[in-house]
Amino acid sequence: MRVWAALRAAGTAPGAFRERFEFGGRDVASWFPRHMAKGLRQMRLALRRADCLVEVHDRSHIPLSGRNPALQEALGIRPHVLVLNKMDLADPRRQPVSQLRQQGCSHVVFTDCQRDVNVKKVVPMVARLVADGPRYHRAESSEHNILVIGVPNAGKSSLINSLRRLHLKKGKATAVGGEPGITKAVLSRIQVCEKPLMYLVDTPGVLPPRLGDVETGMKLALCGAIRDHLVGEDVMADYLLYTLNKQQQFRYVQCYGLGQPCDHIEPLLKHVALSQGRTQKVKVLTGTGNVNMMMLNYPAAAYEFLRDFRAGRLGRVTLD
Repeated sequence: MRVWAALRAAGTAPGAFRERFEFGGRDVASWFPRHMAKGLRQMRLALRRADCLVEVHDRSHIPLSGRNPALQEALGIRPHVLVLNKMDLADPRRQPVSQLRQQGCSHVVFTDCQRDVNVKKVVPMVARLVADGPRYHRAESSEHNILVIGVPNAGKSSLINSLRRLHLKKGKATAVGGEPGITKAVLSRIQVCEKPLMYLVDTPGVLPPRLGDVETGMKLALCGAIRDHLVGEDVMADYLLYTLNKQQQFRYVQCYGLGQPCDHIEPLLKHVALSQGRTQKVKVLTGTGNVNMMMLNYPAAAYEFLRDFRAGRLGRVTLD
């Protein structure tokens, strides 16, 4: 049996790990960048021309947290498909289907847009919903205009590129990246299918202007929806360690050569820095002059820990 599977099977003694995480009175208001307010206004204007909304969200880590309530009014009058992306990184033990139904999401597709898994289900579902619903002033048009919405870094641009690969055999139409803010403005229409004739509009990722609580903001940050420096890589790494231990996800033990799970972030980051060669040259003033010393780079180690989590190297983890 693998090391992390054996640790999970053995369980841990009550009180071995922290039972709650101290957020230290952080204010999530500063985590909402100004350009998102502009993006939200642009999206509301683009809604007038949309036949259907495709909302892309991170299935792997936060299938329930962080969906933008500012768009709920629009979702009520337009057909709506929820695409939960990155299914390959999701913990199969934690299924969100019943909770999503309680939130009113009846049309859900689980995808992996990097490998085009299940993406073919999107166009037929959208076409059926548009055909069954009123199209108001666009009733005479045969083409479908679809607005793609969601939080930053959920995979909106990846979905558009995947649909073009599958239906048009064409390459990238919009840039993708592993950090929020790649798409900064509502773009022109991008064709993704010939029959039916379907155009998608990529939009900038927009967070709720008021996050419900600090923990929701922390989950969004771990998934790359909020820039790391706004929250702090050190506290994000500590919260990630707390969550992995809470869920008995101990793959990090073998990944970084630890003897056993740990509850404190400092020894973990030390092992990460040593194993990944994350060091920095520091000038130290002594009585005989300046001396250059090599020190472990803890911020770089924290970033490496976060990057390993986002890439799935620490296991399939769902934060919700």
